[in-house]
Amino acid sequence: MKDLNYQQALERLELILAQLEEGKKSVDELSELVKEATELVSFCKKKLKTTEEEIQKAFEEA
Repeated sequence: MKDLNYQQALERLELILAQLEEGKKSVDELSELVKEATELVSFCKKKLKTTEEEIQKAFEEA
């Protein structure tokens, strides 16, 4: 997960969503995909929050 950037994480989430929508995965595969998607969403939220804080700090310093 640490090797991913925001765009790559978002693309992976879109791929997982497409796989989930197909409905062709086993329960075990679905479980793993949902777990990965949860981790990716958490990563993206953290990245967005960090970016928001950096922007806010830049405005405060200006």
